[in-house]
Amino acid sequence: MKHSEKKARQDALIRLVMQEAIPTQYALQKKMAELGFDVTQATLSRDIRELNISKARRSGKRACYTVFEKKSNTIPMTDMIQNASLRTDFAGNIAVIHCRSGTAPAICVALDALHREDVVGTIAGDDTVFVLLYTTQQARDFAISYARAMEKQEGFDANRTGN
Repeated sequence: MKHSEKKARQDALIRLVMQEAIPTQYALQKKMAELGFDVTQATLSRDIRELNISKARRSGKRACYTVFEKKSNTIPMTDMIQNASLRTDFAGNIAVIHCRSGTAPAICVALDALHREDVVGTIAGDDTVFVLLYTTQQARDFAISYARAMEKQEGFDANRTGN
């Protein structure tokens, strides 16, 4: 496949996701076919990953595909953090984010994209994200910072490093 074909397909995918609420990969594949792009599930999955597309709730409705952009060192007060996240806590060196059903993977992807130095790794279930940090203090700070972002009090510090 030529680079220009891939670029055209990915540009169409981004436009589609930004313009329409598409809840499933199957529906996304059908919409792409309507636009003249006959893509396999594997190609669509690869494009989704490369373009940083994930699912998030839009205005409290069903989780749909969304394009996440990293524009600065702070996650802005996005719908994802404010609407998908319910509460956060920590135990030991693990921070826990409780969220609406089906949104944990999107939150996990967004957190992973930050490449925070204090985060060892993340894992998502359906409605819970575990964030493994190096120390208990880092887990506490992470939980507090994330809770403030949920409450629209401040941005979430993307480059936080603990002592």
